[in-house]
Amino acid sequence: MGFFTIHHADPSCSARTGELELPHGKFATPVFMPVGTNGTVKALSRDDLEEIGFGIILANTYHLYLRPGTGVIGAAGGLHNFTGWRANFLTDSGGFQVFSLAPFRKITEEGALFRSHIDGSSHFLSPEKVVDIQTTLGSDIQMALDICTGWGTPDGEAAEALKLTARWLGRARRSWDLVREAGTYRGLLFGIVQGGFCPQLRRQSAELTIAQDTPGIAIGGLSVGEPHEVFADILSHTAALLPDDKPRYVMGIGTPRYILEAIANGIDMFDCVVPTREGRNGRAYTRRGSLSVKKAENLVDFSPIDEECGCKVCRTYSRAYLRHLFKTQEILCSMLLSYHNLYFLHTLVKEAREAISENRFRSFSESFLSACQEGVHG
Repeated sequence: MGFFTIHHADPSCSARTGELELPHGKFATPVFMPVGTNGTVKALSRDDLEEIGFGIILANTYHLYLRPGTGVIGAAGGLHNFTGWRANFLTDSGGFQVFSLAPFRKITEEGALFRSHIDGSSHFLSPEKVVDIQTTLGSDIQMALDICTGWGTPDGEAAEALKLTARWLGRARRSWDLVREAGTYRGLLFGIVQGGFCPQLRRQSAELTIAQDTPGIAIGGLSVGEPHEVFADILSHTAALLPDDKPRYVMGIGTPRYILEAIANGIDMFDCVVPTREGRNGRAYTRRGSLSVKKAENLVDFSPIDEECGCKVCRTYSRAYLRHLFKTQEILCSMLLSYHNLYFLHTLVKEAREAISENRFRSFSESFLSACQEGVHG
């Protein structure tokens, strides 16, 4: 479809650089996407995100469907007009909420019946309805409805979930084809590979997903409680099964270690709520590891969060002041630490792209992680 271009592959691993061109602009890959669940990245403004340089953020179909509702967003002319965000939106399908809100839902061949976590009202999401919702949102990339299985799920249950996910993807693909043919929607559809933590099931799911020929493919069902070594093994196995000429997206990873692991395996896109959640809880990423600003050792420490970071937070505020903000429960602390963490990851991924283009990604990654492991983890 001409929207994804691969620029360079590092011969030392599977890492690669590229470019995605979507309805609301181009951006370089690999790319980290901040999560804006309710149409906003928590504690950051649109201007903050543009200033850092993000070309795409993620919003949550399930939450926006429940509140404010597609009627409101549709009346606004779509999610871009509603929020004022001028770059791209990827919207997830609600599949993860089907997973995480298990006590409130029932899965059938037709879709997912669930009770709202807000008011207990009953709702039904089918693959077709999820396409329709995301079309109303005006998503630049929309995800097909899937069933995510967690760590510890029996292989038999994971097998049934991946088969149903594949059947749902076929229905989503047909609905997406129809809205595209109508000429009023230009967004793309990505399928999602599931299969739990069984390599054979992952292969089966990948084959079924590839057969639907969606513009891009996501790897779901990772970072759901499994040990890192299991994550790494299944990620490597699954990524190797996917087509080289399509963007690959791993859902729900947002720490330096996991991001660099994904890039080494040829992943082009990733997202996570962790960077802003950590910021709201007083934790900051640094090149010497994670820093907890609330610790007593920061009481009279007037150095920045990270001496090597060029963000406006590190240029302006000290650890002592940030600790004061956290201890007095000032909203500004969440805003500043969330900004820093997203700037930090954006810079990390930018540096990773530069390293790939110079065929030194492996050494870059090893050096970065080694420095982190030697640093602050309090």
